[in-house]
Amino acid sequence: MQVVGYRSRVEDHAGLLLAEEGSVSLERLNPGTELSYSLGERHCAGEVDGEVHHACENPSAPYCPEHTSRWPCARCTGECDKPIEACDEKHAVYLAAFAPDTVKVGVTRSWRLETRLREQGADRAAHLRTVADGRIARQIEADIAGELGDRVRVPTKIAGFDESVDDAFWEGLLAEYDPLSTYEFDYGLSLAKRPMAETLATGTVRGTKGRVAVIDNNGSTYAVDLRQLVGYELTDGGTDRDLQSSLGAFG
Repeated sequence: MQVVGYRSRVEDHAGLLLAEEGSVSLERLNPGTELSYSLGERHCAGEVDGEVHHACENPSAPYCPEHTSRWPCARCTGECDKPIEACDEKHAVYLAAFAPDTVKVGVTRSWRLETRLREQGADRAAHLRTVADGRIARQIEADIAGELGDRVRVPTKIAGFDESVDDAFWEGLLAEYDPLSTYEFDYGLSLAKRPMAETLATGTVRGTKGRVAVIDNNGSTYAVDLRQLVGYELTDGGTDRDLQSSLGAFG
């Protein structure tokens, strides 16, 4: 069995795509889910076509050059000819905030706004504008990104998992950008301290936040970036690797 992808939003939580003998299944990471997998070798995750998996043994992970997706909008700044059909839909421009004081600007099709914010694990968000198409949205995004940035790395997000967004920081942004509406999200993690970043698939799922699963294992709590699991071969039975442990695990 191999981890061949993930979904950062399956109903209310995330999930892992698992492939075995060419068939793909979804492992939902709902709170309380018990995982008991050991990580084996890691190689290219190949290609998923619906419920069918096309394997690839290339050692590059999570994807080899042949299977690396090249999404045309990834670095778009609006200087384009709208290459995909979705570009002609209405788009929303938004701010996404991550505790305690990190923010990014982004765009998405307007009907996906709340879903997109949850996919990223945003703690708070502000809908700035709705515009006619993706090209206009990307131009606005590029202008704002010069000041606020347009991406936040997963380790930065994890560093604030046990904190809340700084109110003064957030209110200052709202005063400057005068949004149409705002959002505040609660992922139900109830963390008293920051979880430790680790790559594992053993333990009890506490919950998920964007593409990060929070897993309790042997008295410690870990934050697992699901992308870091993609490409690994899995075997049944919990990990026997030595994991970093929080001091509270020995209390």
